[in-house]
Amino acid sequence: MVHRTIKIWSFLAVILLAGCYYDVEEELYPNNGCASTNPSYASNVLPIIEANCYACHKTGSVLSSVSLEGYEKLKAAAQNGSLLGSIKHASGYSPMPQSGAKLSDCNISIIESWINNGIPNN
Repeated sequence: MVHRTIKIWSFLAVILLAGCYYDVEEELYPNNGCASTNPSYASNVLPIIEANCYACHKTGSVLSSVSLEGYEKLKAAAQNGSLLGSIKHASGYSPMPQSGAKLSDCNISIIESWINNGIPNN
């Protein structure tokens, strides 16, 4: 009886552990709910920048000399490559956010698509 109980619990443990293998949502559903096609500055890009960058990169911040506040300043960072290089943690750029986790793949895709679409101010 004990041997049978051990077999049943072992079987259940294997099934449960195997079921957790693919629980990473971005791997299961790439671009699921990610509005990376034709993102707009106001609706898609700005909220990402406000939530993840303004703590250090707001005009007048003592934490950084680089301001990303306002379309023109963000556009300049996008045009010179520093915005995308930093958020992608590319070689030669200071990885951002500096004291936080890398932005999600979805947020990076939104910003990259916005840049590739000509950095529209819409």
